[in-house]
Amino acid sequence: MFKSLKSFALSASAVALAAGAVPASTTGAFAMTADNAIATPTQNAAYTTERVTFQSNGEMIVGTLYVPEGVNASNTVKAVVVTGAWTTIKEQMPALYAQRLAENGMVALAFDFRTWGESAGSTRSLENSEMKIADIEAAGRYLLSRREVLEVHGLGICASSGYMATAAERTDIFTSLALVAPWLHNAEIVDAVYGGEEGVAGLIATGREAMTSERATGEPQLITAAGPSGSDALMAIEGYYIDPDRGLVPEWENTFNLASWEGWLTFDGVRAAEGITEPTLVVHSDAAAIPDGARAFYDQLRAPKAQVWLDNVTQFDFYDQPKGVDPAIEAVTAHFLRS
Repeated sequence: MFKSLKSFALSASAVALAAGAVPASTTGAFAMTADNAIATPTQNAAYTTERVTFQSNGEMIVGTLYVPEGVNASNTVKAVVVTGAWTTIKEQMPALYAQRLAENGMVALAFDFRTWGESAGSTRSLENSEMKIADIEAAGRYLLSRREVLEVHGLGICASSGYMATAAERTDIFTSLALVAPWLHNAEIVDAVYGGEEGVAGLIATGREAMTSERATGEPQLITAAGPSGSDALMAIEGYYIDPDRGLVPEWENTFNLASWEGWLTFDGVRAAEGITEPTLVVHSDAAAIPDGARAFYDQLRAPKAQVWLDNVTQFDFYDQPKGVDPAIEAVTAHFLRS
């Protein structure tokens, strides 16, 4: 098992490490030109935060709502559901993007998926695509119920992009979508990243064993989600996740439930593209994770679409570094404002 996990970590390292970045290219079907895609500066509007709760399949979700000052029931604005990378919580990259969107005049909601962070759940740290898709839908409906919200948009970062896209495909909640550094895999990409058919089969077997054990004992089979290079962590890689000034925030349990494997590896984040009708923006870089997945997703989109590709921006840069976040948030803001 650990051989397979380390193989994944090495793959993650290979796609995540690079340096330096400038906007590279921008194309799209709804006038997202190279000039205007990154030309919406942060307005630096003041905002307040509110701890909120709502239900998803009968279980409590906890979130943080970012509300620009002056926004209320008589001054409604656009709102955004913001979701982050796999294994993460609302205090990590979703918080930064939500803050920046609030500074740009939009209500933004970052929340913990069920079994993660402050939210409830029958187990812990379970990367379950169907649960997360349902939670995104619940978050969107919650925003629609807020008196200060005009309409709801969706922003998926990294692995949650596939969940966000699927939620949009299945519902009419979202007016438009934006996917930043999207980790969008299909069966072909899964095989390439996780050691081929044999590697994938081994991880699925590990997941099934963990699920059986948890059902028998009531104890989830948890491993460390992120650790330094050479460790036995799921993601053995330097940078964002192991730096207390970046992603290693005190609220993060830093665990991964081994029962997640089958659901994660069999989820197809590319598939939803053809069924999406909402205008969709993709922001990515060839130096970030699995760009081929983002390209496959973009090619299959039938909705109005645009894409921004940045030079030499790594996956982790998109999480919290100015060379990734600044151009991404400006493109996303411009997209939501025009959608």
